[in-house]
Amino acid sequence: MTANICKTWLGELSLSALVAGFVAVLVGFTSSVAIVFQAAQALGATPAQTSSWMWALGLGMGVTSLALSLWSRQPVLTAWSTPGAALIAATSGIPMAEAIGAFLVCSALIVLFGLTGWFERLMDRIPLAVASALLAGVLARFGLDAVLTVRTAPALVLAMALAYLLGKRWWPRYAVPGVLAMGVAVAGLQGRLQLGAVEWAWAQPVWTTPSFSLAALIGVALPLFLVTMASQNLPGVAAQRASGYQTPVSPSITVTGLAGLVLAPFGGYAFNLAAITAAICMGREAHEDPGRRYLASACAGLFYIALGLAGGAVVGLLVAFPRELVAAIAGLALLGTIAGGLSSALAEVKHRDAAILTFLVTLSGLNMLGIGSAFWGVVAGSVALLLQHLRAK
Repeated sequence: MTANICKTWLGELSLSALVAGFVAVLVGFTSSVAIVFQAAQALGATPAQTSSWMWALGLGMGVTSLALSLWSRQPVLTAWSTPGAALIAATSGIPMAEAIGAFLVCSALIVLFGLTGWFERLMDRIPLAVASALLAGVLARFGLDAVLTVRTAPALVLAMALAYLLGKRWWPRYAVPGVLAMGVAVAGLQGRLQLGAVEWAWAQPVWTTPSFSLAALIGVALPLFLVTMASQNLPGVAAQRASGYQTPVSPSITVTGLAGLVLAPFGGYAFNLAAITAAICMGREAHEDPGRRYLASACAGLFYIALGLAGGAVVGLLVAFPRELVAAIAGLALLGTIAGGLSSALAEVKHRDAAILTFLVTLSGLNMLGIGSAFWGVVAGSVALLLQHLRAK
C-alpha cells in the first residue's frame, strides 16, 4: 500500500510542485527562525537544546505536512506557532522544565479541540467572503514587503519581478522557479550569498523532563494555546477554504496536537496549520491541476524533515539568502493567491462591507491582548455581518 502511494506520488511530481514546496519552507523558516531562537534563549536553552528545538520543530512540521497531504490528497502544510514563539520569548522566570510541561498542556488542549470538533464547528460559521478577506489580508503584507525591498536591493528585486512577469507570459507553470533562480543568480553575482557560514552537522535531540507549575500553566500554556488557535489555526483553515479545499479540519488539528505531545520534551513547543506558506502550495504556480497541489506541501514536508535532521547546516543554508530575496520571492509567489482572495471576498455585494473590514483589520497588523490581527479581522467581519443581519430583520 505504501509502495503504491509512493509510486503514484513520484509519478505525479513536477518541478513546479518541488520548487513551491522549497519556497514555502524558505519563506516560513527565514521569516521567523530568529524568534524561535529568542524563545529558546529566553528559557535558558543551551546550544545543544537550541539545536534540539530545531530538530523537533523541523521533524514535527515535516512529518505532519507529509502525512496529512498524502492522506487527504490536499495541500495541508503545518508550521510552528510564530506568535507562540514570540510569547515564549517575552516570558521570564520560567525554567525550561516547567515550560516543557506547559507545552505539553497546550498540545493536549489542541488535541481536545480537534477530537471534539469544537474548532471545526466554529470555522463552519465563518462565511467564504470573510475567510477569503482574511486570507488576502494575511498575505497582502508579504506583497507590500516585496515592494518595499526595492529601496534596499533595487537590482535584485527588479530582476526577480521581471523574471516573474516574463515567466507568467511565457512559462506560467515555472514562473516561481524562474524567479528563485534569478534571485539566487543576482545575489550570487552581488556576493550576497553567505554560504561560508554553513556548518555541516546533524542535529541531536535532547530530552528535557517536564515539570508542571501553576505559574507556567497560566503564564505559558493557556496563552500559547489561545494565540496558536486564534492567530495560526484560524487563518490556516481560512486559507484552505478560500482556495477551494475542504480539508478535514478536526483530524488535521488533532494530528498537530499529537505531534506536540510527542516532541514537546525535545523543544517542539506547538504546531498548527500554516496559512501564508500553505498559500504558496495552493496556487496555480504549484501545479496547474488543483488536485495535484498536495504534491507541493508533501515536498515541503520532506524539506522540513531535512531541515530538522540537518540542524545547523540547513539553518545556515537558508539564512544565507539575503533578506530581500526571501521577501521578494514570498510576495511574488503569493500575488495570484492575494488577487483570488480579494476577488472572492468582494464578489457578493451583501458581504462586501464585512469582507473589506476583515481585510483592513487583518492587514493592519493589530495586536491586542497578545492575539494577532487575523483573529480581530474575523471579529470585525463577524460583527459587521451580525449587524447587517439584524438590520435586515
